[in-house]
Amino acid sequence: MTASPGPADRLGEVAEAAARAFRLLPAVPDDITPAGRRTPPRPARRISADPDTVERDLVRLVLTLVELLRQLMERQALHRVDQGDLSEEQEERLGATLMILHERMSDLCAEYGLTMEDLNLDLGPLGTLLPPSDPPG
Repeated sequence: MTASPGPADRLGEVAEAAARAFRLLPAVPDDITPAGRRTPPRPARRISADPDTVERDLVRLVLTLVELLRQLMERQALHRVDQGDLSEEQEERLGATLMILHERMSDLCAEYGLTMEDLNLDLGPLGTLLPPSDPPG
């Protein structure tokens, strides 16, 4: 009568199978130098913060977030106007407030040498963060 293998035997079998599997894996060319010895691991990708542009880049990020919120507020306001939720006086105040906010955003962009288009971050396959601006006219 044969006894079933114990837990220690089973772990040894699993370890041997894993070792055989790893020996079969091909080496990735970047992992081995031409002399055949392993290279030290590469440092993690780091953010390149240029001290000369860090303030402008931070302002760009903050203004991008503010512009996104401004556009969302504007859409919500237009929706409320279309639904008839606001009085005429509220519509006028809201419109004036949104125009002042847009002008202030333009002023801040000009102060830091940015355009409103600079605030539209490219999200790769998702497209841009902000919808394309309508051409004037």
